[in-house]
Amino acid sequence: MKEFKVIEVKRSIFEDNDADAARLRQTLKKQKTFLLNLMSSPGAGKTSTLKRTISMLKDEMRIGVMEADIDSDVDAQTISETGAKAIQIHTGGMCHLDADMTRQGLLEFGTEDLDLVVLENVGNLVCPAEFDTGACKNAMILSVPEGQDKPLKYPLMFSVCDVVLINKTDVLPYFDFDMEKCREYIKERNPKAKVIPISAKTGEGFAEWTDWLRRETADWTGKEKQK
Repeated sequence: MKEFKVIEVKRSIFEDNDADAARLRQTLKKQKTFLLNLMSSPGAGKTSTLKRTISMLKDEMRIGVMEADIDSDVDAQTISETGAKAIQIHTGGMCHLDADMTRQGLLEFGTEDLDLVVLENVGNLVCPAEFDTGACKNAMILSVPEGQDKPLKYPLMFSVCDVVLINKTDVLPYFDFDMEKCREYIKERNPKAKVIPISAKTGEGFAEWTDWLRRETADWTGKEKQK
């Protein structure tokens, strides 16, 4: 029987990307710029969450947002209206960003005058979690209408995130969503993940969320946290 050599291409790609991501983090550390990778499914509320977040932090830190989508510039237009620096990244049909794509976006964007850069990743609960973007921390948004069982169905996404925002708490009365069960499922996947229920519409939970961002940005950049 003829023997065939098997090449683990997927593993090689991930290993190369991980090394590239580590180098990017070193660069960001030197530049004193905190990069947050924000992920979610489509419609979970990434952009509306960012708008309220920017409005609460824009007077105390310099913020930029890189919007990643397969096409269109709708989200970048929306973010630019907040006064934050914004850029749109088109992925050319890919459902995620990797470290090299993120670096290209940052080079075009320019981070020298920014304290916090948020990468709003492509709306997807699978692919974005597989690739280290080089971000300092990973965050994701799970919305109430999606259901509390998503940590069981998409384990990798929840396992790579440092913080999980449970958005749209204002509609809890209208959905069969068990908050405590959801917390339990998240902790099963990632005991270290911080879970913060929020409402981008009402502002519920945003004080806790923005405090987390302040602390993480200050710790990474070495700049004193502003109150």
